[in-house]
Formats: sequence, C-alpha cells, structure tokens
Amino acid sequence: MENYYRQGLEYVPEVKLDAQTGVLSFAGESYHEYTLEFFEPIFTWLKAYTAEEGKNVELNFRLTYFNTSSSRRFLEIMTLLHNYHVAKGGKVVINWYYQREDVDMLESGEEYRDDIKLPFNLIPYDK
Repeated sequence: MENYYRQGLEYVPEVKLDAQTGVLSFAGESYHEYTLEFFEPIFTWLKAYTAEEGKNVELNFRLTYFNTSSSRRFLEIMTLLHNYHVAKGGKVVINWYYQREDVDMLESGEEYRDDIKLPFNLIPYDK
C-alpha cells in the first residue's frame, strides 16, 4: 500500500498518511468549501489501510483552525478508527496538539475525546 500525501495550502491542511508506520497527520488550517471532495481519497485510503487486522495507528492533529464541515469529517475519521479498534483489534491513539493559549482548540479536542473512546492525548505546545 502506498502512502498518501497532500500539501497544505491556504484553507487546506497538510495530510500525511504513512502506510508503513501507521502515523496519520493533519496540520495547518481546514476551512475549505468542498470537504467531501477533499476527504474522499483520505477515507478511501483509511478503509484500505484498516482492512487488515491488528495494525497500529497514531493519528496526529496539529491544526490551528477548522470549520464545521471539516469538524464533521474529522469525527468520521475518528469513528472509523474507533470501529477498527473494536472490530479488528487495531491499536489506535489520537494526539491532539493545540497552542497553549488557544482555549478553543483545547475545548475542541476535549469534545472529540469525550465522543471517541480511544486513547486521546491533549498536547499543548508553544508557538
């Protein structure tokens, strides 16, 4: 299976999905208009990756802003990984990075953590 990479642009996050290590990363901002089209190849890749049982997955979010439609897609990704963990024994951990002074991003991470029952780390960083 090949890795997936999408360069980050204004309004669009950088996406790195590594099939060898199981490290999946989203970074930057995500407030583009066409989230379904943007996330479609990501979901295709994730479904293929999680077809095999028992893989390790580390999902890293290092976003500075995202809109409501992106938020929905992120929840769908986390739900897919939760289902993979339950149904196929995949070991999944989510790392939610937020700028130490960004209370909104911290609260968003807390809300996802409460919704998704997976190991979920809230990790502050300085600018």
